[in-house]
Amino acid sequence: MPKFCSSRFLKPLAVALMALVVTACATKTREPVPADFPIHGIDVSKWQGDIDWMNVRRSGVAFAWIKATEGGDHLDRLFLQNWYAAKEAHVPRGAYHFTYWCRSAEEQAAWFIANVPVDPDALPPVLDVEWNGHSKTCAQKIPRARAIEKMQIMLDAMEQHFGKRPVIYTDITFFNDVIKGGFERYPLWVRSIPRYPTPRFDGRRWYFWQYTAKGAIDGIKEPVDRNAFFGTAHMWERFKSGDL
Repeated sequence: MPKFCSSRFLKPLAVALMALVVTACATKTREPVPADFPIHGIDVSKWQGDIDWMNVRRSGVAFAWIKATEGGDHLDRLFLQNWYAAKEAHVPRGAYHFTYWCRSAEEQAAWFIANVPVDPDALPPVLDVEWNGHSKTCAQKIPRARAIEKMQIMLDAMEQHFGKRPVIYTDITFFNDVIKGGFERYPLWVRSIPRYPTPRFDGRRWYFWQYTAKGAIDGIKEPVDRNAFFGTAHMWERFKSGDL
C-alpha cells in the first residue's frame, strides 16, 4: 500500500480536513461584528453633558450625529455648542431631528431648518423616526399611510433646504411598521443592539449601525451611543463628498 494510503497517514489527514471544514463553516456563518468595520462614530445630545471634542477626535471618532430639535418647539440646549465645537475639532458632524407624531410635518421641518445652520461641510441631516411610546403627551401610533406622508414632507423640506439627501434613523419596530418596502433612496441608519442588523431589517442595505448605547469615549463623561459606517475608509470619504 502506498504511504499516503496508510492508516498512519489517513488519520491525521482526516483530522486536519475536519478542522478545515469546521473553520470554513464557522467563518461562513459568523455574523459581522462592529469591530469588522473600520469607520466608527457617535451620536450625542444634552445627556452627554459638556464634551471635550478635541479628545473625542483624538480617540479615533470619525463622525458625530448631534441632536438638534424635537417636534416643533424643542431645541437641544447643547446643540449649537456641540455643533461648533465638533467642527473646530475637525470631527465631521451632522444634525438630527427627533420626530414627534402629534405635531404637523410642516411645523417640524420649519423648526429644524430654523435652528440648524447651513454648512456645506456638514454631514447630511437626519430624520429620526420611532414610535414615542415613552412620551407623556404623544405616545400613540398613527396609521402607516399618515406616517409615510409626514416623513416625506420632512425629508423633502430637509433636502431642498440643505442640498443633501437626508439620512433616516429608525429601529426595528418602526422599520417593520412603516419603512419596510419604501424610502429606498435614503441612506438608512439603524438601531440594532447587539445584533448585526442586515438579517433583522429584511436584508435592507444600511449605511450606519447603532450597535451600543453604552460606549465609552475619551472626552465624554457619560455613556454614549456608538455607530459603525458600513464601508471602507475610501467609501467614507465618498459619502462625505456626497458621492455614495
